[in-house]
Amino acid sequence: MTSTVETSPVRTPTFAESINATLADLLEHEPALLLLGEDIGRLGGVFRVTRGLRDRFGAERVRDALLAESTIVGQAVGMTMSGLVPICEIQFDGFTYPAVNQLVTQASRIGYRWNGQVSPSLVVRIPTGGGFRGVEHHSESNEALFARYPGISVACPSTGEDADQVLRHAVTLGSPVVVYEPIRLYWRRDTPVRDPEPARSPTAARIVRRGTDLTIATFGAITHEVLEAAHDLAPDVDVEVVDLRWVAPLDMDTVLESVTRTGRLLIVHEGSKDVGIGAEIAAEVAERGFDTLRGPIRRLAPERRIYPPANFESEYLIGVREIKDEVLVMTK
Repeated sequence: MTSTVETSPVRTPTFAESINATLADLLEHEPALLLLGEDIGRLGGVFRVTRGLRDRFGAERVRDALLAESTIVGQAVGMTMSGLVPICEIQFDGFTYPAVNQLVTQASRIGYRWNGQVSPSLVVRIPTGGGFRGVEHHSESNEALFARYPGISVACPSTGEDADQVLRHAVTLGSPVVVYEPIRLYWRRDTPVRDPEPARSPTAARIVRRGTDLTIATFGAITHEVLEAAHDLAPDVDVEVVDLRWVAPLDMDTVLESVTRTGRLLIVHEGSKDVGIGAEIAAEVAERGFDTLRGPIRRLAPERRIYPPANFESEYLIGVREIKDEVLVMTK
């Protein structure tokens, strides 16, 4: 007589759960590391990303901060100069502005100012982007703000796996890193099918779909819409998708190699088009890879305007339909 053993389906962790597990592992193995932010202790953060970590590691290592972003990052700068490794959480992207002074005039320059005698290992996690019906100041995408400042690295992961790799690398850099975490992905378990090819280095872009007709360079939450559009267009149009993962530094080598194969480039991002990451990528490809292009580089991103109220955000955000329409225009 044979017995049948029932197996439960493997439960894929959400984006937030993946980050929580990574933070827990870092706290477990890095005695100098601590977390700092508003309501991250008892509450577990506004999105519960740090849920349970205070109970496990104590209030000294998972610290609730005052309602003052400048104080959060300012304290972290002092901590890192003392040899600690603080990971800060800002509740929403739109709340980052009070901390810009500490990040730009202090954290980004300390290593240079001290002739390399200080290595400020400082990470700032920032929930970003729209698509979840947030109120004013809660749905912005300001990654380009810090990407232009020397001394600050900026990561924009689109999966829990990449967020894990980003955080583990960020705490070893010895310089400040801003990590933008897409809010609308926090609770998402399903991930569009991606090619399993790994990135060449912790800060390299990753080709998540191979194609021959056109390259789309993208990052963050909208990578999911790009992949959905690419799968919908196949086999009529074969789209290659490059997930940048980091926007400072930008891995232009991977982008240029992809464009050399496909001859066309579309850049898609959620932040406004003007003076954005897409403009920098387009300029780099025009300078270094113009002779590989079969058509003009195009950017697909929201126009320069204030993020609208929740009822109108669908008119602001770039969706699958807009991506497919743009690809078809470029390949007809």
